[in-house]
Amino acid sequence: MATKDPPLVPEHGDIAADLIGFANDPLMWLKYSFEWGTGSLAGFHGPDDWAAEFLEVLGDTITANAFNGVTPCNPVRMAVGSGHGIGKSALVAWLILFIMSTRPDCRGTVTASTSTQLETRTFPELQKWYTRFIGKDLFRLTTGRGSMKISSIFKEIHPDWFCSFQTCAKENSEAFQGQHAANSTSFFINDESSGVPDEIWVPQRGGLTDGEPMHFAFGNRTKNTGEFHQIWGDQAERWVKWTIDSRDVKITNKQFLQELIDDYGMESDIVRVRVLGLPPTAATNQFISSLRISEAVGRSVEVGLDEPLILGVDVARHGGDHSVVYARKGRDGRTHGILFKEAFTDNLTHFAEQIAGFIGELGADRVFVDGGGVGGGVVDHLHASGFRDVVREVNFGSKSPDRKYHNRRAYMWGMLRDWLAGGSIPDDSRIISELTAQEYTINVKSRATQLVAKEHMKAMGLESPDFADALALTFAEVVAPVVAEAGVIGWGHQRVYEQNERGREKFIPLIVR
Repeated sequence: MATKDPPLVPEHGDIAADLIGFANDPLMWLKYSFEWGTGSLAGFHGPDDWAAEFLEVLGDTITANAFNGVTPCNPVRMAVGSGHGIGKSALVAWLILFIMSTRPDCRGTVTASTSTQLETRTFPELQKWYTRFIGKDLFRLTTGRGSMKISSIFKEIHPDWFCSFQTCAKENSEAFQGQHAANSTSFFINDESSGVPDEIWVPQRGGLTDGEPMHFAFGNRTKNTGEFHQIWGDQAERWVKWTIDSRDVKITNKQFLQELIDDYGMESDIVRVRVLGLPPTAATNQFISSLRISEAVGRSVEVGLDEPLILGVDVARHGGDHSVVYARKGRDGRTHGILFKEAFTDNLTHFAEQIAGFIGELGADRVFVDGGGVGGGVVDHLHASGFRDVVREVNFGSKSPDRKYHNRRAYMWGMLRDWLAGGSIPDDSRIISELTAQEYTINVKSRATQLVAKEHMKAMGLESPDFADALALTFAEVVAPVVAEAGVIGWGHQRVYEQNERGREKFIPLIVR
């Protein structure tokens, strides 16, 4: 398959020559490269209007730059900030295949907000379109985890003709350095760009200094800080950019988008980010706004005598995490607040005894314990100690009672967020920072709000939200008000003891004069 006239070989000459012939016209390249309307593309006859416009503008920019293979030209910089489900990942795949098949010896790097996004969404989308691509025999896909790449089959002649997929972790910034293609195109593509750290954008700019460089950025505008946000701010003159409302795109799920609007309201950050393509009003894609949290700190609240006292127990799962017990009575999350905090320990009996002591001291009406990891052992100890009527095990990943939330943890935080509008929390820096730091996304499959996992937050250098999760656990279920004995009214709240059938002292709430 070797040839004296690189970059192509006779066997693939016709298709390869055709593809290169579309070097200045990506939209025509797209129409030529796939069998639209047949097979897996039955019912599809080309890109949506917004994507067609994007490709037309790209073609006009390439033509205007008129790269001659020697003299560097201005970088092509194009960005799309949009709502949910408009087909950004497909356009990413098309751009990769377009540049790879029209620019011999190009070098590219693709990244995304998380390794999960890269491995389960961005790269699989390329695989899908690669299998449909008329020129797929000219390239090979390397699919191993950590070494995802598309490269030319002419490796001996063109060893630098490839595009690799790299995680955007700050410590991986070296993978983005030194990429140049003086006689071709050096290109970078950022998928879900709000999550790509600023430290990655710096070396990417270094790869735009020679040849015919290109930089593309796509994503929901989940933050109003950072490099992606600045494309619509300080960097606006350097980029061609679009803000796309998902409702204006043919392929989007209009029913789902309307549900988001109905559930959260047009002014909510969820609708701004996931539907309208706008940045949030909060500082990041944080789940609870800083304003709501700050207003709840030290707020003076009145608590009804019939409000149940609820404990939330978050059990440390790993070294560095904390086991936390948090007490809330109605809107008051400040008076008792954090009852217990201790670094990770495997002495479950000791921890269970601590919780039992709080139940006895405060007369807790309900205790919700995170049953994940070693938490189930704590629940077992408390049940065996006679607190089966009071203690409930909670699985963070279990089904949410409300379809707006992806799982039980998201539901509890949703109830906590609503409660903070009138609730009170202590002026404690740890719990304030944890409440502020918790971020969210919209789960693609369940179409519901999903919280960023503890493990991912720790990987980003943030504290595990153990204290905030303990408070959130107090909202695991609705607990009925304390019921007074018939005919007994008054201003005080007192508890008396009686022996239940198992011989344990049971707390009976009474309202007395």
